[in-house]
Amino acid sequence: MRYFVTGASGWIGSAVTEELLAAGHDVVGLARSERSAAALRARGITVRAGSLDDPDGLAAAAAEADGVVHLAFNHDFGDYAAAGRTEHAAVRSMLDALAGSDRPFLLASGLAGLAGGRPATEGDSSPYRGPDSPRGGSENLALEYAARGVRTVAVRFAPTVHGTGDHGFVAVLTGIAREHGVAGYVGEGANRWPAVHRSDAARLVSRALTTAPAGSRLHAVAESGIPTRDIAAAIGDRLGLPTKSIGADDAAAHFGWMATFFGADLVATSERTRQLLDWEPTGPTLLADIAAGAYTVGRPGSSLTR
Repeated sequence: MRYFVTGASGWIGSAVTEELLAAGHDVVGLARSERSAAALRARGITVRAGSLDDPDGLAAAAAEADGVVHLAFNHDFGDYAAAGRTEHAAVRSMLDALAGSDRPFLLASGLAGLAGGRPATEGDSSPYRGPDSPRGGSENLALEYAARGVRTVAVRFAPTVHGTGDHGFVAVLTGIAREHGVAGYVGEGANRWPAVHRSDAARLVSRALTTAPAGSRLHAVAESGIPTRDIAAAIGDRLGLPTKSIGADDAAAHFGWMATFFGADLVATSERTRQLLDWEPTGPTLLADIAAGAYTVGRPGSSLTR
């Protein structure tokens, strides 16, 4: 099979494409820079030059593929509304190209806003609809196409997809801890974050692409909810820094744009996903990765070299 992958050179995408190549599939990767294109070619991936701002190009690439894995997103927190509108247009263009084909379209989504006061499950619908909503309401948009002959699958990734080389949220928190000399958490730190190792997330995507039924919502979650004070403590232990509670009124000054994310409670389960795909996470836990130096060894500004 020949799959078109957006975000193919990214943190999750590079692991997903390795899974697809190992399974014998051909992969076409979207690249918006020559640097990304060169990295994809070096791994045996066919390059499709372009970006999410080119819906016609995305539609053409989708039409030529046996399926699409859409992992890219423009994380422009300076104009998040515009990023959502771009996402909505990009997703719609690819889905229109696949309509009536019964080919798979796998979409990366998130866990925020699904449930209040209880763990989110795969049965919870996303509350976001329309191009002006978070991520352009792309999850609901995609799932609507299950009735239009596209095998759409929404994969909701844990807020931290961790491992050595991750430059996401936990890497940012580690940098903030270095900057302030303390590993902080918001308030009591009782709010929780789900997590999944990158290798487990990639296996889930590969299985979902070939076996998940149309309209599926899947949770790429290995650990349902780790208290943020435990995450902070693990970062502090690794850096040799104290751990400290940061009051809600001071969180924005301490954490910057990360304050809202690190203060959120995002517990989620993945029982249905595990049963549906026969998927069982086997990678290290988030705290084990932090302790092993996934966010400190070899990093700029780090005194740790082992």
